[in-house]
Amino acid sequence: MTAPGTRVAVVDYGAGNLVSIEQALTVSGAVVHRAVNAGDIGQADLLVVPGVGAAAPAMDRLRLGGFVEPIREWLAADRPFLGICLGLQLLFEGSDEDEAETLGILPGRTVRMVGAPTLPHIGWNQVDRLRDHPAFDGIAPGADFYFVHSFVCAPAGDEGRTAILAQTEHGPRFVSAVARGRLLGVQFHPERSGTNGLRLVANVVAWARAAAA
Repeated sequence: MTAPGTRVAVVDYGAGNLVSIEQALTVSGAVVHRAVNAGDIGQADLLVVPGVGAAAPAMDRLRLGGFVEPIREWLAADRPFLGICLGLQLLFEGSDEDEAETLGILPGRTVRMVGAPTLPHIGWNQVDRLRDHPAFDGIAPGADFYFVHSFVCAPAGDEGRTAILAQTEHGPRFVSAVARGRLLGVQFHPERSGTNGLRLVANVVAWARAAAA
């Protein structure tokens, strides 16, 4: 399942707990390095954008590191990509949290959760897949993953809706994963999701390595 030697660049833009995701990737057989500027992405097999916090300061830090266009170019080339939590939300066109303009890879916006019984949404919750994806190989349908967030992605149009991979219920249902080509984004934190999370990370590492073969 794992893919020893898979080269992974984790974008370090001051918006995530990098230690946990690096540990999960390393356990999965990846060779991990932090990208503190765009030149550090190099010849990676997989690009990971983690993140917690608000969209506007995150985008400011990505611009400061020169990451915005290289990330867009990476995704335009359909190279393996994993966005986690804020790293998922930044893929859309903008955020209602602070009116930030985000990467614009997928149509739609990040919006505040409406009708949720509690905010922020913190803790374990089921992720219900709408279709198969290699990232979830060997993971039971409706498996639990760990969430920490108050905003969610609202994909727009046929292109945005087609990208929806999974949904989760917290009051209303919300998008908890998207996938298009070799782009994968998850609202939950796999690095904090126990056995299922480690399995997902290992699957993504193997998926990226297969794409590079």
